[in-house]
Amino acid sequence: MSGARLMPAGIVVAAQGVKGLVRVKTFTETPATLDAYGPLTDEAGAARYDVTVVEARDAVAIARIAGVHDRSAAERLKGLTLYLDRAALPEPDADEYFHADLIGLTAEVASVGRIGVVAAMHDFGAGDLIEIELDAGGAPLVLPFTAEAAPEIDIKGGRIRVAPPPGLWAPPEADRNEA
Repeated sequence: MSGARLMPAGIVVAAQGVKGLVRVKTFTETPATLDAYGPLTDEAGAARYDVTVVEARDAVAIARIAGVHDRSAAERLKGLTLYLDRAALPEPDADEYFHADLIGLTAEVASVGRIGVVAAMHDFGAGDLIEIELDAGGAPLVLPFTAEAAPEIDIKGGRIRVAPPPGLWAPPEADRNEA
């Protein structure tokens, strides 16, 4: 997905009050800046949402969306992912990455080579996790997204080298030899 024009900015998780406000779980670094990127859109870029942040709490923005004036209208937006134009974002620093740029990268282990593809990035509050869909099948490999577990990232080359902690993952050949 590297170079995607639209980037997810947040998802409407609930209505807030009776006057049409919504709670948005933001994917922005600072929830209070959700409205700083200009109008947001749906995934296709077809529908436009003018968003104004009223309040920010942790990773949630309480926001007003133009044209949404009551709780019923706000509730209909639940589950809507809001996207921003990538051009509105500054380029990340050398050691920073947009999650969207990591998804789809080929995952490699130094001693083995390709093991799969980055399927998702997760942030449950204790740090980012990288989920790798393994070529061999089975449950995905989930690693902390740290310099130790992901020591080399080559966005332009379309690959990421990972170093799973001992005991978390073994190459399929090792599994067959033990059977």
